[in-house]
Amino acid sequence: MVIRERYLNIIRPFYDQELIKVLIGIRRSGKSVILTQIIDELKNKGIDENHIIYMNFEDFDYEKYTDPKKLNCYIKEKIVDDKKYYIFFDEIQNVNSWEKVVNSLRATKNTSIFITGSNSDLLSGDLATHIAGRYVSFKITPFTFREVCALLEVTDKNEIVDLFRDYMRWGGMPQRFMQMDDISRKTYLNDIYDSIIIKDIVKRFNIKDIDLLNRIVTYILTTPSQTFSPESLKKYFESESRGVSLETLYNYLDYIIRASLISKVERYDIRGKRILTGKYKYYLTDLGFTNILSEGKKEQIGAYLENIVYNELIARGYHVNIGNLENGEIDFIATRFEEKIYIQVAYILSDESVVEREFGAYRKIEDNYPKYVISMDQFDFSQNGIIHKNIIDWLLDYKD
Repeated sequence: MVIRERYLNIIRPFYDQELIKVLIGIRRSGKSVILTQIIDELKNKGIDENHIIYMNFEDFDYEKYTDPKKLNCYIKEKIVDDKKYYIFFDEIQNVNSWEKVVNSLRATKNTSIFITGSNSDLLSGDLATHIAGRYVSFKITPFTFREVCALLEVTDKNEIVDLFRDYMRWGGMPQRFMQMDDISRKTYLNDIYDSIIIKDIVKRFNIKDIDLLNRIVTYILTTPSQTFSPESLKKYFESESRGVSLETLYNYLDYIIRASLISKVERYDIRGKRILTGKYKYYLTDLGFTNILSEGKKEQIGAYLENIVYNELIARGYHVNIGNLENGEIDFIATRFEEKIYIQVAYILSDESVVEREFGAYRKIEDNYPKYVISMDQFDFSQNGIIHKNIIDWLLDYKD
């Protein structure tokens, strides 16, 4: 098992605080494992097991506690003294009005509460009213490539290259590494995909046109790292003799994002220093999903690499935008506190025209923040202060 230090490191300072710790991420991205690792650390610190309460609301044993009154009574019965209790609610979105229970326990008992959820709605709606300013959130992603190498204990350079190609094809969902062949990997990823579609989208948002939903998801997942809008999607479906309203497309796209299946990235006007509305780029939370839906289609390696870099930046805690220039774009502008970096991603810098395109994109940017070009090349093309990195080296060259 990999200790997910990059997350534990930023959650640890909050272990004993009354702020509610919220872990959000796509289904089976490893949120539950992080909770168990936190519990293990608390036990190693000498916390009495009777002061640690863990409940997984996808476990049928806890179904009756999806009633908020029953849950509140159950937890309060467990609290028998004034010492701090560490409470872990896994997949809390299955509890009705859960935010009222959590806020009540936080306000009336000596508790440190940790919750996980599989959709971004966890921090919207009523929650904003009941515990606004009383929580801290952490976005949990599937395994990064560095974590995959640690999990499989791969250190040989040739094996690392092979493993990266496997990672690009099957993604980083933690339990997929327990599957020994392509058929079982595909079956496993299909199961996750179906769970997300049915539980986090169809049931949650009462979707009627499931066929349309699947068509939209399939389109997005098989064309990663693409720029499009609901209007362009509408034209695409009309060309497929499938009429659909813009309102429906806007809603369905929103539901897919809220289920953490994809991320929508805004465009930032570098010269005008403002966010642009309209077209957005969409990235997959895990590339394994594109493989199960686009079998037999031509690989889009450049798009896959761009998607991997985006997910890595998110895992490292950056806020990411697409950089918009008058006659082009920068793939990523990544900011974290006072830090800012620019990144261009390419498959192979195959000739002078490609080198010019990737490095020349930075000419109109006059600030001194670090600028990178990332590709599969082994040769170092760094020039004019712009850093070129092999993508595998860049993924592995990071300390939590």
